[in-house]
Amino acid sequence: MTVGVVMMKEPIKNIMFVQSDRHDVVYVLRICAIAALGGILFGYDTAVISGAVGSLQSYFHLSPAEIGWAVSNVLLGCILGAGVSGWLADRFGRRPTLAVSAALFTGSAIGAALATGFTSFVVYRFIGGVAVGVASSISPMYMSEVSPKDMRGRALYMEQFAIVGGQLMVFIVNYLIARSASEAWLMNVGWRWMLGSEVIPCIVFCIAIFFMPESPRWHVLRGRDDDAMRTLTRISNEHHARSVLTEIKESLEHKIETSDLGRAVASKGARWIIFVGAMVAMLQQLTGVNSMMYYAPLVLGSVSGSVQNALFQTIWIGVASVSGAVLGSWIIDHKGRLPLFRFGSIGMIIGLLATSWALYTQTHGYSALVGMLIYMLLFGLSWGPLTWVLIAEIFPNRIRGVGMSIAVSANWVMNFIVSQLFPMMAQNHRLDAMFHGALPMWLFALFTLFSWWFVERYVPETKGIALEKIESVMLAPKRRRAASAPTVPTDGLTDMVGRK
Repeated sequence: MTVGVVMMKEPIKNIMFVQSDRHDVVYVLRICAIAALGGILFGYDTAVISGAVGSLQSYFHLSPAEIGWAVSNVLLGCILGAGVSGWLADRFGRRPTLAVSAALFTGSAIGAALATGFTSFVVYRFIGGVAVGVASSISPMYMSEVSPKDMRGRALYMEQFAIVGGQLMVFIVNYLIARSASEAWLMNVGWRWMLGSEVIPCIVFCIAIFFMPESPRWHVLRGRDDDAMRTLTRISNEHHARSVLTEIKESLEHKIETSDLGRAVASKGARWIIFVGAMVAMLQQLTGVNSMMYYAPLVLGSVSGSVQNALFQTIWIGVASVSGAVLGSWIIDHKGRLPLFRFGSIGMIIGLLATSWALYTQTHGYSALVGMLIYMLLFGLSWGPLTWVLIAEIFPNRIRGVGMSIAVSANWVMNFIVSQLFPMMAQNHRLDAMFHGALPMWLFALFTLFSWWFVERYVPETKGIALEKIESVMLAPKRRRAASAPTVPTDGLTDMVGRK
């Protein structure tokens, strides 16, 4: 049934969130927005440490390596959470798995805020990491499974809205807490308020989960076709719902269970798709985004003059991320994924080089901030959301659980490595004397250039392609004509489960 909306000019109608002839767009966006609350907590939980890291260093008397551990230990939890998320989602459903992550978020926020020792702080932050790992995998998975193909890109951009929105939210909260506070108060009490503030969005997420349906594709996995049909009909209409249900059932004819990893990767085609997904996920981290997020006050501290100024400038980094995501959501389903990757990568390199030059020359003022803003704006437009869009799209239904788990785990492994090494490089006395903190930015620029090359060579365009059809696009030989590319079958994953 079509819901009336205000008509807009034709060029805008193609890219805005308007009601289509076949889909209840308002309903789809509403349930995706609930799932995206997991992304808000993802962004909030991972970025809240940026405002507290200086106080934690003083309160617990941490070395540079221990500072890295205070930040990056949560990422080990993310790896664990992402690794088990596919099994949990396939076994119990997408919605119950998100409910588990909401409970873990809440417990972690309370425990970390009340921690009396560094060990207990690390334990509670690790628990929060598990929640982030689960949410970062299941939220985009759910969105991809409930979104019609012609608006899937826009819907999945909501995950990036949520992540950067959560980051922006916590940047503002951290600044407001620190704005008029003394350094002594921040060291002893302020960081606890920063970490504890996460409880509020946690409670909202716990409540909102009860207002979202289960994924129709999960219902089909469990043989509950009637339940799947009800949700699909609510999303579109009965005729279209029956067509989609048939496609889903056909794609699941040789479903691979998430726990059966060996059989899932026995096929060359499966290995290729998982490899591409994992590489895109890892390359996102090698562009250096989370060093900007986690350590922005430390990076800006040397050229901003004070902790309060650094925290205030960090807010604008969040604004740039949100602005990029807003712009990208307007054009992704109109222009496609690859053009955004190209444009974004070039802009990110420019921003990184500008930041590195300001740090290397120790230029005070806003030069370093401007470079970081350019980087974050273009990251929010491209690599930020597009990574989650692609890894939610490219895996066939029968290996989506295991594929998402591997790709998201790879993302968090690389995130851990980069986050652990960054302060050790940035605060190394010899390197700091030579480069003034610019060396990591130069390395990130090189990795961004390599990431751009990889996407251009191996990632196909997925705009407007149904989830059940993307497998053939991923295995199309035209994307692998280079002599160095591995040879994979082009007739699908028919050897996935072997011949019977």
